[in-house]
Amino acid sequence: MDLRNAGNFFAVLEDMLDLAEQEPEKPRNNNHPSRAYVRDAKAMAATPADVVEYPNAYVFVVDMPGIEAGQIKVQVENDNVLVLSGKRRREEEIKESGVKYVRMERRVGKFMRKFVLPENANLDAISAVAKDGVLTVRVEKLPPPEPKRPKTIHVNVA
Repeated sequence: MDLRNAGNFFAVLEDMLDLAEQEPEKPRNNNHPSRAYVRDAKAMAATPADVVEYPNAYVFVVDMPGIEAGQIKVQVENDNVLVLSGKRRREEEIKESGVKYVRMERRVGKFMRKFVLPENANLDAISAVAKDGVLTVRVEKLPPPEPKRPKTIHVNVA
């Protein structure tokens, strides 16, 4: 087993687990991803989605359990990246005496997916519906361009 790069591996692992604490006298090593990048990568990996192409539209179906429709963002970035995001918060703490959580398995935190839209996506015709923890985003397709006809030029007699 090669342990020459083990130090870098452990630095990345610490950031991924959010355990690394910045020491003021120690400069940050920029050879590994930032916490924001790791957080977004986790959010994207934990958000299942289906993409279906119909003759006239693309449909994105994303599971977002426990997130109300008003807390879901649907955005288009850089003119061709569809970003679907939301944040699920932990329920209020149980305040009754003698009551405690035995197990907490439901995911909380950020949900996010990014999709690069094809060139024929109509960015002005995007609709989104959230129902029963499932977000459905429909992106209409642009009509195909008409084939160019050859231009006939009239030849004059000189």
